[in-house]
This record gives sequence, structure tokens and C-alpha cells, in this order.
Amino acid sequence: MAQVDRPPALYPLTLSLSSSLLSSSLLSPGPGLTLVGVGPGDPDLLTVAAVRAIGAADVVAYPVAREGAAGMAATIAAPWIRSEQEQLPLLFPMVAAAEPRRQAWLAAADRLAAEVAAGRAVVLLCEGDVSLFATGSYVLLALKQRHPDCPLRLLPGISAVAAAAAAGAFPLAMQQEGLLIRPTPEAPEALEALLVLAAGERLVLGLLKLGHRWAWVRPILEARGLLDQALFAQRVGWPDQLLGAAAAVAAEEHPYFSLLLVRQGWPAVLP
Repeated sequence: MAQVDRPPALYPLTLSLSSSLLSSSLLSPGPGLTLVGVGPGDPDLLTVAAVRAIGAADVVAYPVAREGAAGMAATIAAPWIRSEQEQLPLLFPMVAAAEPRRQAWLAAADRLAAEVAAGRAVVLLCEGDVSLFATGSYVLLALKQRHPDCPLRLLPGISAVAAAAAAGAFPLAMQQEGLLIRPTPEAPEALEALLVLAAGERLVLGLLKLGHRWAWVRPILEARGLLDQALFAQRVGWPDQLLGAAAAVAAEEHPYFSLLLVRQGWPAVLP
């Protein structure tokens, strides 16, 4: 098996359980960089810590997919951003090619580190959670590799999976069940294999980036009798949110920001 090059500053990854984890430098804003999870769409779902960090920032950075575009994370956090704060859009192109993405991550890390070196408090807004399929994770790796002395903290946010489950009154995992969150497979046979695995291991599935795949995912779930136990969610937390039983959603293409929660059974002991 081919080995993957890893940033030397991060691997092996060690964890310190000292009391410094609770120091005031991590819990209160100041000069440095804070990666802030802003949740899936509803501004009211930002944590108190996220709102405080944004309010204390000199610079509010956020991802954009193209020059001049409005960033989704910035749109979510807009009620908490003041007009006198500097806003810093960072370009992260949505392309399949690896090199443009790598260069974007490195450029963002360098720009953010430069702002911090100038003595400024900076936040980088991340849609959803900062550690779950997040742009912030790549920036974090680049910062650890290129700017290891940059003061840094991460504030978690509500993920789209958690928000969808709450909005749909869908228990994500119970008792001895597991929860597997991943992008929707690219091919029908891969989804079939995943459903078999999940049934055998008692895993509830959270399938992200459903989009155009729903046209062939729906018939597979229908054939297995899973439509009534699956929750479909689209643009969770936004004004045009679509949420409901998968059986009620037609087999047609849907936006990139749609997801599916699939449960194939229930624990033996229930109320």
C-alpha cells in the first residue's frame, strides 16, 4: 500500500491532558486565530462561544468558492459581524484537481498567520463544525506545518447531520448502535455494500453530499424497504430548508447540500 506524506509537525499526533487545556488563553479571545464553526444555516444555532469570538475579532475571514462570491459561512454569521470589522474572503476553489486546492489551503494559512503576526485577533468562519468535512481542517494542517507558533484555537459548531436529526426528531444513535457519517458513495454498488455493512454492524448512516445521486439512491432504498425509516434533509437551517421522510421525496436531482439519515433497525429495548 502506498504511503501518504504527512506534515511532520502533526504526526504522530499527541494529546496533552494537562490543566493548560482549560487555560484562559483558550477560553477567551485575544490576538491569534480562532476557527469558528457557525453551524449549517440558522444564525441562532451559533454557540455563545462562537458569537463571542466573532464579536472580539479584528478580522473575520471566511471561505468563498470564487472571487466576488458571498461565502455561506459569512452569510450564516452575518448577524454577529459588525460593519467596522475587516472582512477577509479566502478563495477555496471547488475543483477536482488537487494542486489548486493545495495552493489555496497554503495561501490561506499564510494570509491568516500574517494577520495574527501583526497582532490582530482573527476568526475563520467554517460552515457546520470545524472538524467534520471542513475547509478549516485543511487550513489547520497547513498552519501546523508552516506556522507552528501561530496561536490557534478551534470552536466546534453544530453539524448538518445533528441539525437535521434534531429538526426531524430522528434519534441518531442509541444504546449499542454506531453512527457512520460519510459522503454518499459515487456508485450504486458501493451504496449496496455500505448498506449491507451498516445492517450487520448496527450502524446508522449519515450520507452527505447527496445531490444528483438521489436519483439512483432512492430506488435502492425503496427496494430494501428503507424509505420510510430514512430522513431526507436539504439546506438544513436555511429559509428554503426541505426536511421529511425520504419516501415523500421524488427521485430527481437535488442540491449539493442535501443529506440522508438511514436507519435499518431499532435496539431491542425501547419504551
